Amino acid sequence: MAAERTAVALGLFDGVHLGHRAVLKLAAEQKKNGYVPIAFTFSPNTITVRKSKSGYIYGSNEKTELIKGCGIENVMSWDFDSLKNMKGDEFAKNILADKLNAAFVCCGNNFRFGKGAFCGAAELKSFGERFGFEVCTADDVVYEREIVSSTAIRNALLDGNAVKANRLLGNPYTIEKEAVHGAHLGSTIGFPTINQLFGEGQLVPKYGVYASEVYINGRYRAVTNIGIKPTVSYGGRPLAETHILDFSGDLYGKTISVRLRDFIRSERKFSSVDELKSQISEDVRAALIVLA
Repeated sequence: MAAERTAVALGLFDGVHLGHRAVLKLAAEQKKNGYVPIAFTFSPNTITVRKSKSGYIYGSNEKTELIKGCGIENVMSWDFDSLKNMKGDEFAKNILADKLNAAFVCCGNNFRFGKGAFCGAAELKSFGERFGFEVCTADDVVYEREIVSSTAIRNALLDGNAVKANRLLGNPYTIEKEAVHGAHLGSTIGFPTINQLFGEGQLVPKYGVYASEVYINGRYRAVTNIGIKPTVSYGGRPLAETHILDFSGDLYGKTISVRLRDFIRSERKFSSVDELKSQISEDVRAALIVLA
């Protein structure tokens, strides 16, 4: 059992969007009562892929960082298979009460738990009365007459609507991955790029070119192309290829934060290197207008 009483935020928290932040805020506010705010969630690739064919929004590292940015001190990310057969009352007693020493538990209105997702907020409140913790649910967050949800954000990203996705997330959609080696074609034509692979089972935004920002000891404007590079073998995995404006340096092997701001154009094939160079120049001009 945890030594200190805790305030536990429950949820998948895929994307850590505005609705999730409302739940996390309830737990973080319990610091004033002396409780340690923690989040109980699941590893993205153990549950989201099953629920959504488009995949999870953020991997564990990105999700943990965003959750802690909401005032949460500890993030417990469990493998879904280890708990999927646990009944609701068992979860409430064995995990929340006994293991986490919860004094306060919060979730969203649509949170489900227990074997077969049989239990919801009403059952959680009943279990709280039995096992000694208070339960609070966060109201839905509505943006432009639409309830903020991971599904809405996934749809926006799949449509290339980075502006809407960013508003629902409460932060710019971020690709935070290691820069890996490519064919270095960009360097030969005057537009060096960094390549970042999306995770196995992760959602990939609409293929095409985006105005973006890169943070490397400060903000840099950039252009990001999302798609599959046929000339470099990554096992068919999609990647983000980003040209950082007014920057020079070796970033290979480093984890880089690329934030998508707006969609510029869909992907296309080019008949020559000169045509590609001309189009990249146009993309840079378009990105500068967006990022001005």
